[in-house]
Amino acid sequence: MQNWTKLRILILMFLTVAPGGAVSGVAQSHGGSAQFLDSEDHRWVEQTLKQLSLDEKIGQMLLLRVYGDYRSFNSSSYLAVADQIRRYHVGSVDLASRMSGPNLSKGTPAEVATIINQLQRETKIPLLVGADIERGLASRVSGVAEFPFPMAFGAVGDPKLVEQFALISAREARAVGIQWAFAPVADVNSNPSNPIINVRSYGEDPQKVGKFVAAYIRGAHKGGLIVSVKHFPGHGDSATDSHLGVVQVNSDRRHLDAIELPPFREAIAVGADSVLLAHAAVPALDPDEHRITTNSPKIMTGLLREQMGFQGLVVTDALEMRGLLSIYPNDPNPDGHAAVDAIKAGADVLMLPKELDATFNAIVEAVHKQEISESRLDASVRRILELKANAGLNKSRFVNLKHVEEMFPDSAANELAQRVADESVTLVRSNGHALPVLKSDRKETSSHVEAGDGLVVVSFVDSNRSRIGPEFDRQIKLRRPNAKMFHFYNDKIGSDADPAVVLPSVKQADQVVIAAFVSHVPGRQVISRGALRTAVGLSGEGSDLIRRIIETAPDKTTLVALGSPYLIEDYPKAENYICTYSLATTTEVSAAKALFGEIQNHAKLPVTLPGIATSGSAVAWPAVVKNAEN
Repeated sequence: MQNWTKLRILILMFLTVAPGGAVSGVAQSHGGSAQFLDSEDHRWVEQTLKQLSLDEKIGQMLLLRVYGDYRSFNSSSYLAVADQIRRYHVGSVDLASRMSGPNLSKGTPAEVATIINQLQRETKIPLLVGADIERGLASRVSGVAEFPFPMAFGAVGDPKLVEQFALISAREARAVGIQWAFAPVADVNSNPSNPIINVRSYGEDPQKVGKFVAAYIRGAHKGGLIVSVKHFPGHGDSATDSHLGVVQVNSDRRHLDAIELPPFREAIAVGADSVLLAHAAVPALDPDEHRITTNSPKIMTGLLREQMGFQGLVVTDALEMRGLLSIYPNDPNPDGHAAVDAIKAGADVLMLPKELDATFNAIVEAVHKQEISESRLDASVRRILELKANAGLNKSRFVNLKHVEEMFPDSAANELAQRVADESVTLVRSNGHALPVLKSDRKETSSHVEAGDGLVVVSFVDSNRSRIGPEFDRQIKLRRPNAKMFHFYNDKIGSDADPAVVLPSVKQADQVVIAAFVSHVPGRQVISRGALRTAVGLSGEGSDLIRRIIETAPDKTTLVALGSPYLIEDYPKAENYICTYSLATTTEVSAAKALFGEIQNHAKLPVTLPGIATSGSAVAWPAVVKNAEN
C-alpha cells in the first residue's frame, strides 16, 4: 500500500509538470495540448521541429503497429519493427495484440513495460505510445482488471463510474508506458445492424453518449492519459464493417447535427486531445463519391477544424483497412495516394499504413512536387510534438519497472470492474417463472417437494480453445454442481451439443439456460441465409440449435446474450432474455449471478431492440424464493 501511495504521488508530480493531465474547461475548450505547455515545453517543441529533416518530419506523422508479446529483442519480429521505426523515423506506435488461435496474445504488465522501454531506446525523439483500450488495459495486456465494453456503462447510466474507470485505465496505461488511448468511442449506435461499433458504443442517445464521453476524458486526464475520441463524424448509423468496405452514413445534415455530432462537440468542449476519423462516406458533408472522411477537406478541415473549432491532433483510422483502399481500385500505389490525400485534407497522424515504404516515399515525392508544402507538415509535426510534451515525454520517456511490479495486480480496479459488470446486467424479458435458476435439483412448492430433472445449460462459443466461456461454466457449477452442460463451438471442434442429445434433455429439464457469447470480430464474414454478411451474431448450425431449443421449451428457457444485445432479433420467441453487453470474465461471473437471482440491479437498455424493447426499458428482476436455495 505504501508503494502504491508513492506511485500516486509520482503521477501527481508528473501532472504538475505536464498539466495536460488535468482538465481546465476554459483552456481546453477547443481541444489540443499547446495550452498546457510551459515555456520549457514550448522551447523543446520549437527547437526539435527546427532540427528535423524532411524525412524525420514525415516519420513523426507515421504510426506503426507493435506488439506486447515479443519474447526476445533478438527475435526476427522485434528486429523487423525496430528497423522500421529507425529507418522511417516513426513518431508513434500502436500497442496491438495478435491472434493466437481464437485468443489474443498479450504480454503481462511487466513484459509490456519492458518492451515499450526498449522501443523508446530505438528513437531519437520519444515515441508516443497509443493503444486501443476502450475497455481498459485488459484490451491489450494480460493479468489486469477486465472491464466490460462501453455499452455496459451505458446500461448502468452513471457517468461517475465511467470517470472512475477512465482514471484507473489512465494510471494503469501510464504505468506500463502507454500515454495515448484510442478511446473513448463517441459513436451513437443508432443502427442495430451495425457490425463494428455495437457494444463499443455507450448507447443510442446522443446526449447520454456525450456525457459518458466527457466523463471518460475527465478521468483519463486526471490520470495523465491523452485521449483520441472516435470515430469522427460518427460511425454508429451504418451497417458496414470498414475493415471490409466503405462505410456509408447516409443521414442528412439535420440528423448528423442532432445524433452523430453532439458527442464529439462535448468531447471537444472538455478538451479532447485528438480525434480519430472514420473511413466513412458522408454525402451530406461531402457529396464527392471519391471522398470519405479520411480524404475529405470538407469534413476534416471544413467541419472539424473550422466549424467545430477543434485545434488538436487529427488521426486517421488504420490506412490498411479496405474501407479506405477500396476507393483507389486501379491506383498503382493506393497506400501512398491515400496517405497524401489524407494529409492534404488535414490529417496529422497516419495510422498503420499497409505499405510503409510506399506511403513514406509517396509523401516525400508529394513535397518535392509541391503538392504538399513543408509548412503543412510543420503544422502537423508541431501538434505531435506538443502532444508528446503534454505527456511529459520531453522530460522522461521511460517507465520504472519496479513501479509496475508494485502496481499490479490492482484489487481496487478488479473490484470496480466486477461492480460495473454486475450493475449493467439487464433483464429484458421474463415470463415470471423461469427465473431465478434454483440452486438445487429439487423444486419446492407450497404443498410438496417435487423432484426435478435438473438444469440444462447450453453455451455457444467460437472455439473450445477460447478463453471465453470457461469462467461462466465454473460459476454455474459452483452454484449447481449437477447441471448438465453442453457446448457448441462455431469452429465445430470438440462440440458436444448434438441436437439428438440436447433437445431431449431440454424437454425433460426443469430449467434451461442458453449462453450465447456473441463476439464482434473485425473483418469476419459468413454465409447466412444464402448471403454474405459481416458476422456479429450467431449463424448456421449454432443459430438453428438455439432456435430449436427455444421452440422445444420456451417457457422454461432463458437466453443470455454475452455480447451484442441485438441477439434476440434472431430469436423473437425467447420468453426470457438477459443482456450483459460484454465477453469479459467479469461479465461471465455477472451472468451467473443474474441467473441465480443474486443480482437485483436497476440497469436499463441503452439501445432499442426493434420489435422487442425500447431504449431505457427493463423488466424488474424476479424475487428470490429463499427456500428454493436450500
